[in-house]
Amino acid sequence: MPRPLKRVITALVLLGVVVALEFGFETLLPDAAWRQLALFAMVNVIAALSLNVINGMAGQFSIGHAGFVGIGAYTGAIVAGNLHQQLGGGDPLFGNSFLVMPPALLASGLVAALFGLVVGLPSLRLRGDYLAIVTLGFAEIFRLTIATATTGAADQGPIGKLLAALGGPIGYAGPDDTGVPQYAGPFWIFGAVALMTIVAWRLKFSGWGRALRALREDEIASAAVGVDPTRYKVTSFVISAAGGGIAGGLLASMRDGNPTIQPDQFTFNYSFDAITMVILGGSGSVSGSIVGGVLVTFTVKLIEQLQGLDSVLALKAAYPALDLNALRMVLYAAILIGLMILRPEGLFGERELFGRRAPRPQRAKGGPAEPVPATTGAEAAAERAGAPPEERPPGTAIEREAKPAGREFE
Repeated sequence: MPRPLKRVITALVLLGVVVALEFGFETLLPDAAWRQLALFAMVNVIAALSLNVINGMAGQFSIGHAGFVGIGAYTGAIVAGNLHQQLGGGDPLFGNSFLVMPPALLASGLVAALFGLVVGLPSLRLRGDYLAIVTLGFAEIFRLTIATATTGAADQGPIGKLLAALGGPIGYAGPDDTGVPQYAGPFWIFGAVALMTIVAWRLKFSGWGRALRALREDEIASAAVGVDPTRYKVTSFVISAAGGGIAGGLLASMRDGNPTIQPDQFTFNYSFDAITMVILGGSGSVSGSIVGGVLVTFTVKLIEQLQGLDSVLALKAAYPALDLNALRMVLYAAILIGLMILRPEGLFGERELFGRRAPRPQRAKGGPAEPVPATTGAEAAAERAGAPPEERPPGTAIEREAKPAGREFE
């Protein structure tokens, strides 16, 4: 099958799958809590795929990804809320989502990419722990700036009024405080996962991805052969921030989710979970980011469900001072430690679930035939007569010249 036709068929199949999920997701998962968890897991997959660009492929340790996700969430919520009002409000219909979600996601990605450029230009000249501290500081500055904003004061400047409009610690609930419209259903979220997976896959196996991996292994040697470290690292940081912003835009409008965007959603714990998804799946692996995002999301939820068991509740009644949330994190950390001991490189390492096969060399049609060693008439007659090879006369001059030196007279 020709490659262009194969790509068209694959795109049509993916489109059919996401459309079927949009209209059959409630039948597939009747419980709203599990639907919310499944969509949230897909949003986390997008966040992990974007973080894998800078942490896995480029080898730069960034721990402030929650800041870019939060910027995208607030931007997407503002754009979606205002567009929803212009469309007349009411229930978020699937048809109207094609007028709301593309501008909201585009704005989320662009604003987050702009902040990624501002943070990346000065900070990516740093390495290791210093880069981690800078990115963590950026995420905390973003969160605390909104969380500590004063709402309701009359003597505020333009910046204070803008921050107050974001709701402060209470959160942003749309332009009319009725909640952010939940347009991001399975069609948009699963479709975004498919597109982000394709982009990440093509980026990894392109020349750009090879340059990033070369910088990760040896920056000095890569610079010596013409790879500009600052240009490649800053651009990868911008791409990673844009992907985190798109994840935030989907999170803001996620169906069955929280219609209010709060700064406490984007603490260091979210950045830590995103890093865990990348490292657990395998740094640099696209398949690993997908599996890690799903595994971490559902593992945390499963541990929360274990708190409702009768034995756990009886333990809580016998020891009222017992903190189940602390025990949950201890159990979660123990699982991560066990996986890191058994698989220190992650579940996939840098490998992929579906490996790329090297194309087989093909001979052009109508090209010259393979050369056939020439034989003398005596050798051909001996071969037809069935004589053993040692009793056949010597063949071509090339064969005679190929005999070891000093054995011409044997």
